[in-house]
Amino acid sequence: MGYTEKLGIKSWAEDDRPREKLLIKGRKSLTNAELIAILIRSGSREESAVGLSQQILSTTDNDLHRLGKLEVADFTKFKGIGEAKALSIVAALELGRRRKSTEVKERVRITCSSDTYNLIIADLEDLKLEEFWIILLDRSGRYMSKHCVSTGGVAGTVVDAKPIFKIALNAMASSIILAHNHPSGNLKPSQEDLKITKRLVDGAKLLDMYISDHVIVSEHGYYSFADENLL
Repeated sequence: MGYTEKLGIKSWAEDDRPREKLLIKGRKSLTNAELIAILIRSGSREESAVGLSQQILSTTDNDLHRLGKLEVADFTKFKGIGEAKALSIVAALELGRRRKSTEVKERVRITCSSDTYNLIIADLEDLKLEEFWIILLDRSGRYMSKHCVSTGGVAGTVVDAKPIFKIALNAMASSIILAHNHPSGNLKPSQEDLKITKRLVDGAKLLDMYISDHVIVSEHGYYSFADENLL
């Protein structure tokens, strides 16, 4: 066998095989490529599972956030990745995302915009379309629940005040935090963002509630209306 011939995982030393390495050394010892290799189990005739996983990661500059935005069709473009393997990767990424967005067990108090960002980022990151969410708080400013109230396109979403206030009234919430994402990455609020916020702030006052913040989220961080004194 020539030195240029690629070695399959089965021909490696046991410690170097991803599955065996996971069992012997633990999950934290594995690279991102090795973790993906466990998901896809095998590579192609020309490439090992780890090598194929490295190829996939290289297209996103080894950025797991960018990897999380890929769809099944994006993965099947790689030779050796069929639909079943692509589904395994997408499912694993979605599980990780859902773990981050698991409801808070304790009713934590939201005291600043960074608290809001940490609470909503798992729901809004990696989305290709814009979504509008509300976070409900009680009189003490403690978290009650969060709800997606609108899904739109890349450039915006239609926000209807009626379902927002219906959800808040049914939950007996005292205040509402608005949140939506900008898939473009731009954190600056649009004129429509400003109009929607003002309309909802005015509507909340009539119902003895108030809008405590509106947070725009993108891959570059967040923008808080409260921090910028725009409420």
